[in-house]
Amino acid sequence: MKYLVTGAAGFIGAAVCQKLIELGHVVVGVDNLNNYYDVNLKLERVHRLRACSNFVFRTLDLFDRKEVSSLFKAEKFDRVIHLGAQAGVRFSLENPHTYSDANLAGHISILEGCRHNKVQHLVYASSSSVYGMNKVQPFKESHSVDHPVSLYAATKRANELLSHTYSHLYNIPTTGLRFFTVYGPWGRPDMAPFKFTKAIAEGKAIDVYNHGDMYRDFTYIDDIVEGIVRVQDVIPPKNEAKRDSPNVSDAPYSIYNIGNGSPVRLMDFINAIEDALGVEAKMNFMPMQPGDVPSTWASTDELFKVTGYKPNVDIKTGVGNFVAWYKEYYNV
Repeated sequence: MKYLVTGAAGFIGAAVCQKLIELGHVVVGVDNLNNYYDVNLKLERVHRLRACSNFVFRTLDLFDRKEVSSLFKAEKFDRVIHLGAQAGVRFSLENPHTYSDANLAGHISILEGCRHNKVQHLVYASSSSVYGMNKVQPFKESHSVDHPVSLYAATKRANELLSHTYSHLYNIPTTGLRFFTVYGPWGRPDMAPFKFTKAIAEGKAIDVYNHGDMYRDFTYIDDIVEGIVRVQDVIPPKNEAKRDSPNVSDAPYSIYNIGNGSPVRLMDFINAIEDALGVEAKMNFMPMQPGDVPSTWASTDELFKVTGYKPNVDIKTGVGNFVAWYKEYYNV
């Protein structure tokens, strides 16, 4: 099959491309290569993929709807995995228009491409951040997600609503995946695992928010990729289900959490980095940041029912793999 993967130079996108290539599919990867973080890291990910004959990369901004439309018409994709977006909760507080362009207009460009070109299935990235102020955990897809606490989260929730509308109006099968704190080799420099590892390795202090009283459902990249690749084969059918829950619809539309299903105390995650580096961290304990939440915990029962996907990489192994990659890549 032929796949379009957006955000192909990104952390998750590049890993998904690699897996699809290994499975023998033809993959067209697109990314706008913006400078939100080190562009060289993005280019290195793409360079590794370009060694494969069944991969093609194109620099493309999803906000450019004419170019996106031309791409869909020319390539005739069977399926689309849409991971391209402007990431970052804190960055969204200062750069709102970047998120409206990339996450809202860009998502509509992809939906329009799928609508007009008979794409079999659109799988797209949502986020655990949509759960916002929810207090009941673990977070379930049936929970209300109408109170986001960051602009980033609001755009991801809007993506889910837009996708449902297109599924309903045009019978386009769509599946949204709410990612829970993905980490691992080739990870993003703006995320805590990377920032902590870099600072600790350099003997610098790390900022630990909410005075360390935070929990995250850290999910290793290989587990995430396995879940994505499996779920793209689970094409949601149109059905006559009763709409008695926020995640249930008679349209060909699905929403799933994709996470480890086992929250880890932030201090325990930092300790794992310390152990892997053999260095004790210096810490600045800080109050909670605007837009952040104290805890995330994914219920993964629904995804397991349809895919058999169950994460199996523990924190010690995952952090060890990440630190080993970091030390080699940055010659530490």
